Amino acid sequence: MNWQPSSACGDRCRPGGHPAAAAGTALVRVVTLLGVLLGGLLPAALLGGGALRRLSRAILAVLGVRLVWRGPVPRPGCLLVSNHVSWLDIVALTAVLPVRLVAKHDVRAWPGIGATAGRSGAIFIDRTRPRALPQTVGEVAAALRAGRSVAVFPEGTTYCGTEHGQFRPALFQAAIDAGAPVVPISVGYDSTEAAFVGEDTLWGSVLRVAHVRRLTVTLVAAPALRPEAGADRRVLARAAQASLGGGSGYRLAA
Repeated sequence: MNWQPSSACGDRCRPGGHPAAAAGTALVRVVTLLGVLLGGLLPAALLGGGALRRLSRAILAVLGVRLVWRGPVPRPGCLLVSNHVSWLDIVALTAVLPVRLVAKHDVRAWPGIGATAGRSGAIFIDRTRPRALPQTVGEVAAALRAGRSVAVFPEGTTYCGTEHGQFRPALFQAAIDAGAPVVPISVGYDSTEAAFVGEDTLWGSVLRVAHVRRLTVTLVAAPALRPEAGADRRVLARAAQASLGGGSGYRLAA
């Protein structure tokens, strides 16, 4: 297993030509976003739940991002597995559903966001320490048994949306151990400007998103997969990946 997957996506995946927002609009979005974060991160960190969902919805709104949900709403206690395009994926999922996120360990260092993620129940995974994987699987399984939904990005890194990686099977073991349903959720954008790939920084990506005139993120939930005891996590990972976008790929661009 490639424990530290890498993506070949980069600036070439963003051909440009998208309708751009006026410079003044982009500036207002960024300034308003900073205000939303200053006012919303602490309540989200302390209260979680509804406060985190309100913060996520506010972030999308001030950046001019429209959120569309399609498909059944997963019940609590599901392992939610998605393709990964952008940091906006996380914002979109938490805007819709009460979930605990599995995030890479370096998210802890993101100013404000890392502390909020930790206090809101994020489970951090360190891909530089393969021996820590069983502990992470155990944390996810425990959350599922407790009736909490957990969101995972099994590709292990971000792709542009027109390209994608294979689902790593390790964390699917948590659903098998907990007897929890697995719900594949495909994430798609109508502009590749949303992709957080290559040498992107978080701040650079925020500025690029703010300069897009209109951006829509679409989440599509597939029917739940219900693994039996002793199921093969590799087979389960392949089945979940095949369910994304009806098996026809991830991009849901209009």
